[in-house]
Amino acid sequence: MGIHPAAVVSPRAEIAEDVEIGPYSVIGEHVSIGRSTVVGSHVIIDGNTRIGERNRIYPFVTLGTPPQDVGYRGEDTRLLIGDDNIIREYATVHRATTKQEWVTSVGDRNYLMAYSHVAHDCILGNHVILANVATLGGHVHVGDHANLGGLAAVHQFVRIGAYAFVGGKSGVDRDVPPFMIIAGERAKLYGINRRGLRRQGLSPESIEGLKKAFQIIWRDNLQMAEGIRQAREKIPSTPELEMLLTFLESSKRGVLR
Repeated sequence: MGIHPAAVVSPRAEIAEDVEIGPYSVIGEHVSIGRSTVVGSHVIIDGNTRIGERNRIYPFVTLGTPPQDVGYRGEDTRLLIGDDNIIREYATVHRATTKQEWVTSVGDRNYLMAYSHVAHDCILGNHVILANVATLGGHVHVGDHANLGGLAAVHQFVRIGAYAFVGGKSGVDRDVPPFMIIAGERAKLYGINRRGLRRQGLSPESIEGLKKAFQIIWRDNLQMAEGIRQAREKIPSTPELEMLLTFLESSKRGVLR
């Protein structure tokens, strides 16, 4: 199909030869789009935005527009999107502010469903799913393989750990540990994401170690530092256990319990 004649594409934009762009889409002058990416109709891609290869961007998506931040003054901040992502109708991803690294980043093979929102300065890893109307505040970090249910709302600066599952309509104001399930209007932690971890191929030993860590750190009502110390002493080390404990030790906002 190529570029539809009704699309408005800046002659300065860098568009790979086999990119498809649908009617009434608007592509700004500082945009770069990699090969085999398909951009549907009525899509807006603006600002210093770099999009990788083989992405599928559906109608009415908006990418790279200015951050919703009262301190933003038009600086040349960036949006980076990797390869093989699916971005569904009316999703929005904003470019960054100048408060951290000047970049909003979306990795590879993510699925952003309809009306989901990724705010300024967010960092998404790979294989992340944002279900319909899931909303990330500014500066949120989301680890690989995390899954956020529909209408979940995440406060700015929160971290969502790898392989975590956030239930639909959850309000998240503190860090979500990797490998865990959280849910609730004021979200609470319910245990390890056992089914999801099995689906992703984690070993039974790793899953059992995470289960024991959950029991020690949360069910025994220990102070966080003491729970981490006991988990390291009592549970055979695995990469997944170390990822969990390191995440807990590095939390600045506090961790959901």
